[in-house]
Amino acid sequence: MPTPEEHLAAADPRMAQLIARSLRYNVKPVGVARAFDALAESIAYQQLSGKAAATIWKRVRALYSKRKFLDPQLVLDTPEETLRAAGLSRSKVAALKDLAAKTIDGTVPTARHLARMSDEEIIARLTMVRGIGTWTAQMLLLFDLGRPDVWPHTDYGVRKGFAKTFGRRKLPTPKQLLRLGEKWRPYRSVAAWYFWRALDQITPNRLDGQLPAGRKSSKRKGADREVRPSLSRAASP
Repeated sequence: MPTPEEHLAAADPRMAQLIARSLRYNVKPVGVARAFDALAESIAYQQLSGKAAATIWKRVRALYSKRKFLDPQLVLDTPEETLRAAGLSRSKVAALKDLAAKTIDGTVPTARHLARMSDEEIIARLTMVRGIGTWTAQMLLLFDLGRPDVWPHTDYGVRKGFAKTFGRRKLPTPKQLLRLGEKWRPYRSVAAWYFWRALDQITPNRLDGQLPAGRKSSKRKGADREVRPSLSRAASP
């Protein structure tokens, strides 16, 4: 059975060239994916640079420093002014509290339920939370759950990486990229990874696990933000 890279390379020689010169796809699913923690962090990072968001998120986590994982009830009970003092905007506080409430009432699935749900079912549930759109849900599927066939066709970085790889002067529209992505099933997550990598300056076949300065590994701790080019974060939905 061919590897994901072999499957993608066979689809187009330009894809094969991109894979050959890029850091290998190394996303591994988190042992126990806690959607609440991952989405809370994503909310804190929305519309901010990595450094500024990291500082704010560190302050938020410090409010619950004795806990490895966030407790939705504690977050829900935290006064708004306390979260605002940590650096969260009013809208982000509202989104975080809505996330907590919907985690408590079961709208946001537990790790056990996530494992049994389809990608589409997970996206439908998560996007019921204030401030969580399809793109954010897709990042959780791709980086936290390690789902192999997630296609973030609205992501600016994926669109730009595609255009660069295939020598196109104009970026494909999300609708066009959705259609074009059909050829990379069932490994569209891997294809997205390599289109992000097309925007990096990486030594060919570099396998030491290092990413360019300012990027973190694909493991949790902000993987959906930093493993990709920063421009993709800024312009994504």
